[in-house]
Amino acid sequence: MALLLWVAGILAFISHTAALGWAIWAVIWINAVFSFWQEFRAEQALAALKNVLPSQVQVYRDGTLTQIPARELVRGDVVQLEEGDRVSADARLVSAESLYLDVSVLTGESLPVARTPHPVRQREALSVRGGKPLVRPGETPQHEKVNPAEISNLVLAGETVASGRGTAVVYATGTHTEFGQVAHLTTEVKREPSTLEVQVSHIVRVITAIALTMGVLIFALTSLLVGMEVKESFIFAIGIIVALVPEGLLPTVPLSLAIGVKRMVRHNALVRRLSAVETLSAVNVICTDKTGTLTKNEMTVRYLWLPPVAGDLHLWLHGNCLQV
Repeated sequence: MALLLWVAGILAFISHTAALGWAIWAVIWINAVFSFWQEFRAEQALAALKNVLPSQVQVYRDGTLTQIPARELVRGDVVQLEEGDRVSADARLVSAESLYLDVSVLTGESLPVARTPHPVRQREALSVRGGKPLVRPGETPQHEKVNPAEISNLVLAGETVASGRGTAVVYATGTHTEFGQVAHLTTEVKREPSTLEVQVSHIVRVITAIALTMGVLIFALTSLLVGMEVKESFIFAIGIIVALVPEGLLPTVPLSLAIGVKRMVRHNALVRRLSAVETLSAVNVICTDKTGTLTKNEMTVRYLWLPPVAGDLHLWLHGNCLQV
């Protein structure tokens, strides 16, 4: 649409209607600045998400517990984890005291999960990236795929220590961690045009075809039937083409999308691209885990009903009747 308006502005100058040309170009610039500002704010909010991983970590160097930047961690480092810490690399526990981790970043589990340094089963050990499991004589390794987040003696990047403390040996850092693999997958996603972008592109093609057809038709009719000069017919045809271009459509679409973005922000939903807002209207099915995701993980009394006759007391909890 912006490219079509640029051409319409040029044609307006050719047809000696400079005021209309400047007005069309002003619409393009205002829309560009507005769209840039909206998406820039979204980018700034996404940049703040880098704080999910800590900038400092406690690690043993030369037998002394010290703090270093998380980016300096390497395989083999021994890190100290305490309550409130965020894990900055994938590591295997060597000691733990009542250690519970919030693993919701990777698994969506709403409750803290216990982690212990105890050895795990052979099939679990085989799933660890870079690990070489020990096989007893006469045993056959079971090459069964297991999610590292389910292995009880591993702590993964992005998880948070809910309680307790522990010591772990790093075996993967950066993009080699499970968290890094997830981030890497997002960079490989090919950007596809949204439903709205496809529809607007179709509308622009139709409008362009109609405008050009009418311009050629008007030029031919005024030249052959009316007897106007070629220059006058050409300028008149350009004026018809420019008039058929809906200049108001360009700012209308971003403004309506921006209103949708504002509404979603009020519900703590971050939208990176304006055109992605309309995509939600094309969604038919959403697959998600209910427990701890769609609910608050709590039951509260909404209605209390006491029958007039002595009898049982009924508590209505979110539509479920519990007889007491």
